[in-house]
Amino acid sequence: MTAVTTSFGAAFAAAFGAILGSFLNVVAFRLPRGESLSVPRSRCPQCETPIKPYDNLPVLSWLLLRGRCRSCRATISWRYPLVELTTAVLLALVVVVKGADADAWLGIALVLLLVPITLIDLEHQIIPNKLTLLGTVAAVAILALVDPGALGEHLIAAAAAGGFLLAAVLAYPGGMGLGDVKLAWMLGLFLGAAVAPALLIGMLAGTLAGAVIMARKGVKAGRKVRMPFGPALAFGALVALYAGDPIVDWYLGTF
Repeated sequence: MTAVTTSFGAAFAAAFGAILGSFLNVVAFRLPRGESLSVPRSRCPQCETPIKPYDNLPVLSWLLLRGRCRSCRATISWRYPLVELTTAVLLALVVVVKGADADAWLGIALVLLLVPITLIDLEHQIIPNKLTLLGTVAAVAILALVDPGALGEHLIAAAAAGGFLLAAVLAYPGGMGLGDVKLAWMLGLFLGAAVAPALLIGMLAGTLAGAVIMARKGVKAGRKVRMPFGPALAFGALVALYAGDPIVDWYLGTF
């Protein structure tokens, strides 16, 4: 795989990611509300004017319109271009790390699921079953096509990751929910053995976030803040996606 091919693949993935990031904004807004993902067309949340195709270019349109609706001049949240740009960067990194070939498909699919899962869990503190089920089907299908020999290992990793978090939920019912358990199962399917550092990093990230909240609000008030665990797991999954295999190899090499 030449550097030119990888660079071209990363650039294509970035453009693809920006476009899909726009759709993921729609998913994150409409899915938890039970709304259709296809109709009505995207529109201004203030005046409900449908957004013209030339005003719906990822990132660029928001910049050209200075973050305002063309019709009513209402402010459009910076979250939309940020999600588009973040998705573009994450998909480009998948290609840089995995290469511009079939090895990248699992990572691309995982990123496209983690973005709306993170946004929805942050806003609504739920992880929709539709997304984890879609992830389960997608992971198994991609593995069956590109690396069928690894499917057994990934299924074992999924069972182990899901079982680990299920045990944690049963031991401490208020800490996590079954949505987190299903997410851990899905991550195991995508990451295989690399799900172990993903869970570890996710738990550390969640603990650190909780410590920051308690430091700002005080221990008593901080304990009452309900903090979603899905974003921490997603962060751990991304670290594992980009560096999980070297981490696992390093750990196994210490014995």
